[in-house]
Amino acid sequence: MQPTRPGRPDPRAQAQQAQVAAAMAGAVDLAAVKARSEAAARAQAAPPPSATAPAGAPGGAVVDVTEATFQTEVLDRSFQVPVVLDLWAEWCGPCKQLSPVLERLAVEGGGSWVLAKVDVEANPALAQGLRVQGIPAVKAVWQGQLVAEFTGAIPEEQARQFVTELVQATTGGAVPGAEPQQEAEDPRLDAAEAALERGDLAAAEAAYQAVLAEEPDHPDAGIALRQVQLFRRAEEAGPDALAAADAAPDDVAAQTRAADFLLGTGNIEAAFDRLLDVVRRTGGEHRDEARKHLVELFAVVGDADPRVATARRQLTAALF
Repeated sequence: MQPTRPGRPDPRAQAQQAQVAAAMAGAVDLAAVKARSEAAARAQAAPPPSATAPAGAPGGAVVDVTEATFQTEVLDRSFQVPVVLDLWAEWCGPCKQLSPVLERLAVEGGGSWVLAKVDVEANPALAQGLRVQGIPAVKAVWQGQLVAEFTGAIPEEQARQFVTELVQATTGGAVPGAEPQQEAEDPRLDAAEAALERGDLAAAEAAYQAVLAEEPDHPDAGIALRQVQLFRRAEEAGPDALAAADAAPDDVAAQTRAADFLLGTGNIEAAFDRLLDVVRRTGGEHRDEARKHLVELFAVVGDADPRVATARRQLTAALF
């Protein structure tokens, strides 16, 4: 049973709520293409969320949201990081169990996602537009679209898993506005680059691994190694990997080899689509294996590529 508020509703208040909800339908239903484009532009110009801002303050990792601030703090912000809506009320006992857990996780997230708290008593039009059936209700918004949700209080371990998978499937954990460190050229990379110039992928891989053995957090060697390893896997798979994967659609290893070959030959969307299909069709270990491999391919291509953002949204929808 979901908690319900005792008492009889006022018909006039209900009518006013319906009018407000109808006026906000484009925002709450998250369907207007023009509105989403404008929200993305505003998000690009806005400062990123701050984990150090006071709890509840605008622009923080935990914000209090009203009907007046929903556009800015939820829809616009969701084009920077995923926004998790916590719909609650003062009289709701389970809300008081779940909300502190979500607030703590949001602060730990350091700005990688935002918790937007909505008092459904004070903002009935939002609750109606979001089709809230019971509270506590949690709904995740990414790039102007609802992508995941659950209702009721859950243990902290499950809440942590929910936000972790959400962040990994959307931004990969990147924090917007983080200043990239400018690194001086590293002569240790010369051997790897020379090997690449002569087409010796094995030597290049070994050279990058040697750099990482000395400096595991090297800013360039890690991504370069992932790219070289992809090219090696694609080379080993060869074009026959596609036919093999098509002949065995439930063989996850065959699908990952085919995806590697596609990505290695520049067919980025086809590579992503193949693994997304596996995630949608399977469950358990097979699904997790496909998800992890897809996230690795996202890292190879890089978040600057818009096709990664599109595939992340599709992955989120498939997972939830």
